[in-house]
Amino acid sequence: MKFSIQSASASLDISGVIVPFLESENIQFSWEETSFVINKNLFAGKKDSMHAFESAGKLFVLVGLGKEPDFKSVQNSFRRLTAKNSDLLNGTLLLDLSSISDAWVLEAIVTGLKLGTYRLSHFKSGDLGLKDWNSLSFGVKTQLSNAKALLIQAEKIAAAQLETFRMVDLPANTVTPQFLADWALNLGKLANVSVQVLDEVQAAEQGLKAFLSVGQGSKRAPRFIIIDYHPSDAKKHVGLVGKGVTFDTGGLNIKTQGMVHMKCDMGGAATVLGAVQLVASLQMPHRVTAIVPCVENAVDANAYLPSDVIGSYSGKTIEVIDTDAEGRLILADGLTYMVRNYKPELLIDFATLTGSAVGTFGYSCAALFSKNEVLLKQLQEAGDTVGERMWPLPMWDSYQSEMDSDIADIKNYHGKPFAGAITAAKFLEYFTEGHGAYAHIDIAGTAFGDSEFAKTKHSTAYGVHLFLKLLENL
Repeated sequence: MKFSIQSASASLDISGVIVPFLESENIQFSWEETSFVINKNLFAGKKDSMHAFESAGKLFVLVGLGKEPDFKSVQNSFRRLTAKNSDLLNGTLLLDLSSISDAWVLEAIVTGLKLGTYRLSHFKSGDLGLKDWNSLSFGVKTQLSNAKALLIQAEKIAAAQLETFRMVDLPANTVTPQFLADWALNLGKLANVSVQVLDEVQAAEQGLKAFLSVGQGSKRAPRFIIIDYHPSDAKKHVGLVGKGVTFDTGGLNIKTQGMVHMKCDMGGAATVLGAVQLVASLQMPHRVTAIVPCVENAVDANAYLPSDVIGSYSGKTIEVIDTDAEGRLILADGLTYMVRNYKPELLIDFATLTGSAVGTFGYSCAALFSKNEVLLKQLQEAGDTVGERMWPLPMWDSYQSEMDSDIADIKNYHGKPFAGAITAAKFLEYFTEGHGAYAHIDIAGTAFGDSEFAKTKHSTAYGVHLFLKLLENL
């Protein structure tokens, strides 16, 4: 799928025209010397509506945006075109955005068209009749002066999100810690990107004890990934940490339901990896250091046990109350390692961490935790811009006592049926060395879920675009 700006003087041999409309009872437009007036009962530009017809050998597709469109609704409207109406789209199409004056609409349309090409049929055999998207071209008619740059950025946003989809949706016998390590090493080919992967021996030498404890029950060896995108004259330095549990059985506190979806428990890792790909591909003027601890939480004779007391990179000891509270253990080592070795100005983690976050916000909002009001507001605004919403929960110190342990410095789970997402956040904060601009984002309900675009739960790439918007406004 290719996009190019249609200049006023150029002529395209086009097979069809796609035009978005705000809701109105009087939908009309002109093409060449023909005027079209659309019966309001056929199409009135309502949200999630579409009308297609042929005239003079060309296809016309009218897409309804509704009265007050937002980024996600526009993106989904155009994602439907390539996801559900791909047979209509062939050859070279004109995307007539001449009435669009907002840059974000162009970005939503292009990313939507690209995301709609994604299919979950990674391992299906036989001729599936899948479309050759490389044969499809769009000429974009627009009044936006920076349209070419916007097109390039939108295509790179979609490329990073599609990679994130793939990482989360592929099965756990494909996406192992080594798979993610290899993916990250390949990212090192981009300009200003360096990648280091610690294997289990090197991790032990570094003292990453909590990280190693979680992975010790699996035959698939853990990998501790460090990526540093470091452009010259970087304005800000942001540290990202992503939870990379490539499959979570729950350990010896084995899960009793929903385990089939636990391939998604590396959703935070995928978000961080996708975000770094996007930032590096756009050569953003900020340094981004990412740490992605990757493990499989499995069960065998070597698995760590409830009641174990384990060490950590910080030197603090942890009493293991529940082996299914494993993500916070690997994040603990990732956060401390980041702070001590890279000292970023901002520190953010993404993690599919707790069912409590899902119970609080459902599947359309992530749980946000930060004591830094400026960072908290910046993250919320970035998310609202692209339809990736989050809402803050308290980080009051009164919750810290819930994590007190009699035998160790801290315990990994308070074992009570309340404040699960908050106490998990307080556990993570304990390992940030008092960092003044730290935010934890619990994406358990937003990284993976149901939608109209597949029959089963699948990745959303939540956080990738959000992070870019955050950097754009720093």
